[in-house]
Amino acid sequence: MDNSWSFVIDFTFLSLLMVVSAILKARIPLLRKIIVPTSMVAGILGLLVGPELLGWLQFDLDRLGQLVYHLMAIGFIALSLKEREVSNSPAVLRSGMLIVSTYLIQGLVGFGLLLLLTKFFYPDMFPGIGLLLPLGYGQGPGQAYSIGSRWEALGLEGGANLGLTIAGFGFIWAVIPGIILMNFLIRHPKYKRTAFDSHKERTEVTEKSEEGEIPLSDAIDKLTYQIALIGFIYLVTYLTLRGLEAVLTPLGTYGETLAQLLIGFHFLIGSLYAMLFRWILNRWKQAGFQLEHSPNNYLLQRISGFSFDYMIAASIAAISIYALKQYLTPVLILTTVGGLVTVCFIIWLVPRVLPEDKLPNILGFYGMLTGTISTGLALVKAVDPKFQSNTTDNLVMGSASAILFGFPLLLILNIPIVGYLQNQPVMYLYTFAALFVYFVILLGLLLYRSRKTAA
Repeated sequence: MDNSWSFVIDFTFLSLLMVVSAILKARIPLLRKIIVPTSMVAGILGLLVGPELLGWLQFDLDRLGQLVYHLMAIGFIALSLKEREVSNSPAVLRSGMLIVSTYLIQGLVGFGLLLLLTKFFYPDMFPGIGLLLPLGYGQGPGQAYSIGSRWEALGLEGGANLGLTIAGFGFIWAVIPGIILMNFLIRHPKYKRTAFDSHKERTEVTEKSEEGEIPLSDAIDKLTYQIALIGFIYLVTYLTLRGLEAVLTPLGTYGETLAQLLIGFHFLIGSLYAMLFRWILNRWKQAGFQLEHSPNNYLLQRISGFSFDYMIAASIAAISIYALKQYLTPVLILTTVGGLVTVCFIIWLVPRVLPEDKLPNILGFYGMLTGTISTGLALVKAVDPKFQSNTTDNLVMGSASAILFGFPLLLILNIPIVGYLQNQPVMYLYTFAALFVYFVILLGLLLYRSRKTAA
């Protein structure tokens, strides 16, 4: 068949899996009861019926990976374009610091484990694989695939598939231990009380036209305009990445690897541009300019939901069982220890940092920092059905502030791959030391701010 159908066929296969999964979730009592996103069910089905197992659907795994890469950026740009009240509440900053602190402890555990495994059992393995743990668990499949594929372009065999696999194990940890954790905490005397004030009930977001906004029927459809905005910002992101690549590549190995890493963090650059665009629009509106064409929160939420659902399904379906064989034992060790440490760290830190609504906050941050924000919200919904707690604000706004605190990690992630390419193992120790120092500083600052706020 014509190659122009390639992406379309993969998309239609994913769509078929999503429909089948939605039916199964509605019809099978067990699936209806457990907290697992329909998109994850679709991804598991895709892995089962895909080319490497049953072979019923002939996905192209590389194309699915590319789909994950781009859908992640589209979803983040859509979320960043939404208008929201910018809160200066200490909880927002504390949530962002909590998120990045968890990235750091996951990075320390993952990288430390891989250093030991490469030292004693797998001398030819790249220890930087351990840093895919915070990317796959803490940030999700899109980021893990993105950075893994950049490392693969620099010589790490199977990097993209490793990223997807670790993120897949993250979903398993978010769902199965997440449900066990939820049931344990609900029965624990310290967390048993989960009542919320009725005046804090949240209302459903519905589609409506704001005063002075372009009507639903006009020369351009409102959904078309939202997609056009996202496309425009993605174009600016692409041009920025190409410009940075042209500037950094001639600077030597570190510049080249940093350029590849920035391409992997395309979603972050796109989000920053989207926030800047939203800020400019708001300033124009305050100055009295009429903005008939403006971003619509309801439609942007739907676009981001669509992007993340298909991204999750594609990321799991794109895992290559054959390519994983050489890394299976290290990955099992890495993901198991990483999951256990994440559970313990979240249970210990969240009540100290966010003393209000402890139970939903523990479940929400645990679900997000092993899976995605959708798995975090799914766990929260089980104990807070109407989202009356402050957890949703902490997750969403905390993720935005985490961009600021997470920026140093962008530079740290570049150190081990440079050491790998230049055969300088000492740079692995520099990486571990940098992670440890930043973790101590950030965690100390977070606990200090929390005690100061409580006082």
